[in-house]
Amino acid sequence: MRFQQLRELLGYVATCRHEMSQLYGRLLSDADSSRVKMMLEYFKQHQQAVAEQLEDYIDEAPKKVLDTWYKDITFEDFIKRCHELTLTANMSEEDILEAHLDLDNRLIDLLQKTAEHSSSSEISGALNDLVRVEKIQQQRLVHSSIRMDDL
Repeated sequence: MRFQQLRELLGYVATCRHEMSQLYGRLLSDADSSRVKMMLEYFKQHQQAVAEQLEDYIDEAPKKVLDTWYKDITFEDFIKRCHELTLTANMSEEDILEAHLDLDNRLIDLLQKTAEHSSSSEISGALNDLVRVEKIQQQRLVHSSIRMDDL
């Protein structure tokens, strides 16, 4: 997928977060373990919240930032990746966390790559702030997942 404006890219990342939420819902119906189901439900809700936060950011961001043009920002078909991801019914908490981190890191890397290719320090700074927030949310999610193991 090729992006031309920052608005498109951020909208796509929000859509990808919604797709991740739907993926976790699909995996939830396939899972055997109640612990895995609890984790998937948590991940599903978390991705929905992250997508909504990003959509709010898009609504509130300055127009001149969102209208920034990019020349060579391309990204894989993430939605297809979510649709094709399958795990067995006996999936473990580690399987879920590993799959989630792989998907999450792909989106964070896209934002980092875009920040590196930004023409102004204002836009680069805004994207780096988004990356920082994404990484903090990722750390919290991992910590919460580990705490679930302690239950």
